[in-house]
Amino acid sequence: MTTEAGLGGAKLEAVVLAAGAARRFGGGKLTTPYGGGVLLDGALAAAFAAPVRSVTVVTGTDAGTVEAAARAFAERSGAVGRLRIVHAPDHAEGMAASLRAGIASLPPDAAGAFVFLGDMPRVPVAVLGDLAARLAAGDLCAAPMFDGRRGHPTLFACALFPDLLALTGDQGARKVLERVGPALVEAPDAGVLFDVDEVADLEPKKPGPPLSRG
Repeated sequence: MTTEAGLGGAKLEAVVLAAGAARRFGGGKLTTPYGGGVLLDGALAAAFAAPVRSVTVVTGTDAGTVEAAARAFAERSGAVGRLRIVHAPDHAEGMAASLRAGIASLPPDAAGAFVFLGDMPRVPVAVLGDLAARLAAGDLCAAPMFDGRRGHPTLFACALFPDLLALTGDQGARKVLERVGPALVEAPDAGVLFDVDEVADLEPKKPGPPLSRG
């Protein structure tokens, strides 16, 4: 979406957390080949499709290569003017550090922010407008749900930005979500749950053994 306002005229932004070291993956996760591009492309595609003015990619480990991948995607998509890059110098602390850096960098008039995870390449675009509608209806935050499980991305109203800026460690926004309780929106598929932690997560799933008819 290329409009300058989100649903209902709200000035929404997107933050893509892409600062992790990917130790379980063996490093270099977000720029590993995936789907004809690199893994980060999937999260960026969803972020740019959201009803937002800008997409802020927060870098940390492998900052140079991650930034280059983000800029290459934006150029291919004709969205260079909407891309923002922010580096989290304290990214080794954990996810909270990159979340703080992203939120702190947003324009002061931002009404809310989608928080995407860079290693989640299959977020269905169809759910993003529904999340924005929950904020327009007065909810402080909203998240997708599939098969009874809460997924990502999460959309936070600006009233919660101070809470996000106070987070520490590697828990992300879990404490804020537990306290506030997000409005849950049913997602069309399991892409809101799929993330890549290990190389094996990128491999096609093999069918199980045939059922015995004995």
